[in-house]
Formats: sequence, structure tokens, C-alpha cells
Amino acid sequence: MTEEHPHGAEELCNEGMRLYVSALREGLVPADKAAAAPCLIDFGLLQPDLEDPRQMRPLAPALALSRLLRECAEDTARKRRQEALLAEAFEPLMRVDVPDAAAETPVISVLSGFDRINLVITRTMADATGELLAIQPHTGTPTTTLANLDRDQALLDRGARLRTLYQHTVRHSPAVRARYEQLKGDAEARSLDELTDRLLVIDRTVAFIPASEDRSLALEVRHPALVHYFVTAFERLWSLATPMYPRALQPPTVNGVTPRQRAIAALLVEGHTDATVAARLGMNIRTARVHIAKLAAVLGSQSRAQLGYLIGQSGILEPEQPQGGQRAPEPTSAPEG
Repeated sequence: MTEEHPHGAEELCNEGMRLYVSALREGLVPADKAAAAPCLIDFGLLQPDLEDPRQMRPLAPALALSRLLRECAEDTARKRRQEALLAEAFEPLMRVDVPDAAAETPVISVLSGFDRINLVITRTMADATGELLAIQPHTGTPTTTLANLDRDQALLDRGARLRTLYQHTVRHSPAVRARYEQLKGDAEARSLDELTDRLLVIDRTVAFIPASEDRSLALEVRHPALVHYFVTAFERLWSLATPMYPRALQPPTVNGVTPRQRAIAALLVEGHTDATVAARLGMNIRTARVHIAKLAAVLGSQSRAQLGYLIGQSGILEPEQPQGGQRAPEPTSAPEG
């Protein structure tokens, strides 16, 4: 059994060439040395010596080349015959009157490059007349929300509806505010603490989602079941989100704890670090730590371990909160740590 090639099976490595030249000059090469270049045996350039199996005898270069070229020609002829058989088999199928549904665009296509992705989205939106659903998680550059404003306005001008989900961190962004001040038509926006990755659904027939972390690859999805799944997920998030535009709402505080601090508290009791909390909620780590400090002050916590205990005892994470303005429990009975 020969060793696995450290290179392609159709290549002759430098070590193999060196051993082959040595074998041609000396007439023989030890079998253990030939094992270091198994490509020589795969190419048939070395063959066991009939008189001494421990030695390998080289095949003359002219004979070796002639045999290898003949094998290549036979391989090419075999592939040509396969091509002819495939063409013959599919020729009558090409004349079949296929329904339009069978000749549609592939249900999932990969788009590469920002220019290509934007071009396909723009072309798809140019034909849209119903609705655009968008999830725009925080990217650290909220000014990009002003991009493609003309494209979205053209959609609204055709009588379509535009609904967008943002993270809470951009609720007061000047760029987001300017965007909705300029858009004219049925445009709505809501926000949540946490969102899924970026999503666009156009007329509930085609969706676009990222296919790489840097978003240089995207998937164009036209499979009805998958698009329906995306729409359902969007509607669930939309029902949980807080209106931003046209009527902004501010959820009430509970025991002096803001909605943002409750979102942070929920992640803290799960054991997440400050960095993870910041990343999940779309804020920088310094802002997250400021909120954590305010949360600790409201609950009277003196340490991180005590904060987790007080969060659990305070009731701020309960689905239904009392409206009587109850105070958080005093920290005197909380464990020190």
C-alpha cells in the first residue's frame, strides 16, 4: 500500500522527480526510498524488480511518456462519449413543454459582492407593489439608514407598505429620525432590544438574508415555505416591538428600572459578560457598563454576585409587572459577595 500523496494525484513532486532521475542513473532504487514518493508508483515509473523485490526498477522515460499520453487520450475519449450520451438522453427532454413554474429562477441563489447584492435587491424592489419587511440590526453605523432612500420612496409611491424593525439603540439616532422625516407614505418602524440578523422580504415572495459574517455574500430565497417562515418570524417580532414611527412609545419603568435595564438584567442573570451583553443589545461596552451601574444603584447592589440575586428577587423580569410603584427589596438580606 502506498502512502497518501502530499499533493495532487496527477502531479509529480520534486522528491519523486529526484528519485526517478537517481533510479535511471543507477538502474535501481531501494523500495523503502521509493515509499517517500508514492507518485512514482502511481504513475508506473517504478516497478518491482523481478530478481529482488526490495528494489524498484525504473521504466524508460520514452515508454512512460507514451503510456501516460495514451491513458490521457483514452480518458478524454471516455469523457467525450459520456458527453455524447448525456446530450442524446436530454435532447428529447429539451423539447418537452415545461410549465412556467418548472423554469423559474432557482429557489435559492447565492449573491456575491455588495454591488451585486444591492443591484439584485434594487431590481426586485422595482417590481414590488405590496410590502417590504426589513430587519435592520445595529451595525455601529446608523448613518447607513439614509442609503437607498430613493429606492424605498419609489416603493411607497407605488402604494406599497414599508415596515422596519430596529434595535432600541438607534431609536434616537439622527439618521433614523431623518430617514422617516423624509419618507412619505405607509412607512412604519418599531424597535426591540435584540433582533435576528438582517432580513429583507419583498412582496412576501422573495427574501434576502446574509450568507457571510461581513455580508459580502447573501442568499436570495424564493422558496415559498422558507419565505413564509421568514414572514412569520418577522410578524412575531413586530408584535413584540415598541413603535418608533409614526407614533413613538416609551414603555414604563418598573420599580425605577427602565426597559433597557430590564433587558440587560435578563442577560446578566443568564451569566453573560459585559461584552456579550453589549454585543447582544447593539451598544458599546462602556454604555452597557453605565446601565449596569445604574441598575445596581436602583437595586442597592454592592457587588456583581449580589446584583444577580437582587435582580431575581426584585420581580423586574416577571412578564406582568405591578403598577403600584412598589419599591425593590432592601438589600440587607441579600448575600454578600
